[in-house]
Amino acid sequence: MAAFGADRWLNDLPNHAIFQKIRERLDSECGTSGREKAKNLTFCLGGDFFLWDDPEGVFYTTNLRQLNSAQPESSGKYQTLQCINPPLFPVCQVLLSPTQHHVALVGLRGVSVLELPQRWGKRSEFEGGRDTINCKTIPVAERFFTSSPSVSLRQAAWYPSETDEPHLALLTSDNTIRFYGLKLPHTPAKVLPVSQSEDESSLHPPARSYAASLGEIAVAFDFGPACCPPRRLAAQCAKDRPVYPLYVLYENGETYVSYTGQANGLCATRPAGPLPMYPAAEDNYGYDACAVLCLPCAPCILVIATESGTLYHCVVLESEEEEEAGAVETWSGGAQAAPALYVFECVELELTLKVAAAEEDDAQELDFTCPVRLHRDPLCQQRYHCTHEAGVHSVGLIWLHKLQRFLRSNEEDKDGLQELAAEKRCIVEHILCTRPLLSSQSAPVRGFLIVSDLSLGATMVCVTASYECVMLPLLSSIRPPSPPLLCSEPGPGSASSPLRGLASDSFEQHIRRVLTRSSNNPVVLKAGDKEASPPPAECLQLLSRATQVFREEYIMKQDMAREEIQRRVKLLTGQKAKQVEELALCREEKKSLTEAAERLADKYEDAKYRQETLMNRVKKVLCSLQSQLPVLSNSEKDMKKELQSIGEQLKNLDNCIRQVNMKMAYQRKQVDKDTSASRAPVPLNAQHKKVVQDVLREQGQQIGDMMKQIKDIKSHFSF
Repeated sequence: MAAFGADRWLNDLPNHAIFQKIRERLDSECGTSGREKAKNLTFCLGGDFFLWDDPEGVFYTTNLRQLNSAQPESSGKYQTLQCINPPLFPVCQVLLSPTQHHVALVGLRGVSVLELPQRWGKRSEFEGGRDTINCKTIPVAERFFTSSPSVSLRQAAWYPSETDEPHLALLTSDNTIRFYGLKLPHTPAKVLPVSQSEDESSLHPPARSYAASLGEIAVAFDFGPACCPPRRLAAQCAKDRPVYPLYVLYENGETYVSYTGQANGLCATRPAGPLPMYPAAEDNYGYDACAVLCLPCAPCILVIATESGTLYHCVVLESEEEEEAGAVETWSGGAQAAPALYVFECVELELTLKVAAAEEDDAQELDFTCPVRLHRDPLCQQRYHCTHEAGVHSVGLIWLHKLQRFLRSNEEDKDGLQELAAEKRCIVEHILCTRPLLSSQSAPVRGFLIVSDLSLGATMVCVTASYECVMLPLLSSIRPPSPPLLCSEPGPGSASSPLRGLASDSFEQHIRRVLTRSSNNPVVLKAGDKEASPPPAECLQLLSRATQVFREEYIMKQDMAREEIQRRVKLLTGQKAKQVEELALCREEKKSLTEAAERLADKYEDAKYRQETLMNRVKKVLCSLQSQLPVLSNSEKDMKKELQSIGEQLKNLDNCIRQVNMKMAYQRKQVDKDTSASRAPVPLNAQHKKVVQDVLREQGQQIGDMMKQIKDIKSHFSF
């Protein structure tokens, strides 16, 4: 019952009053048939779920822990956060600040920041549990977007510092990143041009279109973990202030890096790049880059995504070649070496499902592209997620812990390098498919989040275009292995088989590798009118594809696993029979050895008895031989001398005793004389008796006092 209560919110959230209210409004409105982009209008703060309603301009929030409670009145309760100054542009993304006090409402034509209200009350609800709350809203860069109608917002992100003043970084289409603080939301705290041209001034529209045709337009950026500042920025920032690298991605696939910090205001270095990528490629790893993500691990992993669904996993390391480091002309750190990107692997996402189609449809099938958004996983650094127009993918870097172990080794570890080279690539899971075929209607997701509260369970929440809530559990195979228990570690005296040390992987891990799927059947959602049935050709294609995946990735691999298990069982059965035979032989040998040991014990006792008898006879013979010798031996001579000395000592003792007896007789005579003299009575009168009694009484009291003092002293010193 406890487990059922803990999972009650998984059944209640899809049918919550929030989604019912929005779906009722969508049913009354006419749907748009145009192609839309994926949005992210949800986030989770602790156990609170937030959903942005763009037409109403409000946030709906409910507590997921209260959905697990047994009280029916709290299961459908939600709060509405209204904006005092609602945004005048369509919101496509919501971002929670690192301090968790502000939420950025991001659109193509502006940004607004909503300040979350205070909490109080029994359940720690916003403003004690009021149904509707007015929230302060701060428009950011409103004057700039109003005066620049041709400029659009490409990406927005919070500055990663949790202790300093919150800042928003805005990447606009004029190749400029502007940092805005909440105290002065209309004046940028720092303007960072990211144009690849030498002139840092803003480009004119003709030059901008020319740069866009060459792919020299910045399309995305991301902050990396805190690191050591370069020389030029170290003079501006304090030592205790963290410095964050800012990776800027361009459409042509090139990556630049800038370093940002806060001292007396926000400061940033000039972007350095392009960063060298190894191994080099002729197409520079694509020309349609759209997103970049820096995973917060050591070493940093930079994920570059393209619109065709290609993902590049790059390891950020310091460049050791001086020529490559010197090729970065715009490096602002002086002689400091520029980092390099080592492409570890390339992954192709299956945006639309690959089905058997006619020859004329193959070209169209391959031409499908769409922007891809990358999301970090708050529960696992080795995992991230991709959302796009056609669905959701989850990617897990299972090779990251082996790479870290190889980099931590001081000496050259050839075995670790070979193991890393032979390591299986990342795990890609097609979680949700909203556009199974190219002919299907576009239905991008409206919300994506990972529930980070472990009491609720690691769960992925996706909100579809029709505001249906789809919740799926996260993969546990992508998580790093747990540390071994103390009881599982061998002790100093325990012995293990030497053959077991040679086998690094167990049979269970081998079966897991056999059953690992390269593709799977995602949750397919149909867009458009739910009551209208899809075309028969589309249904046949999807059925054929699902059947093929089940046959190749499930049934065939299960058959392979069954054959491996049968082969293993046959091998173990033969080994068991052989070991049984060897065990019977060992028992027979043990029995024979036991009988031989008993016989040897009897012989030993007999030999020991005979040895003692012979030793006694030898002693008697030696004594008789010694007694018949005419000359005294050395020991007999010594004994003779000792006896003579003892005789002399006895004579001396006899004389002493005689003298003592004479003295004793003399002393006895003297004592008898004194005794006879003392027996004569001494006459005492009454006054003498009284004086003697008083003296004796006084001395008795003194003796009593002295005895009492002696007892006190003994008790004090614990004698």
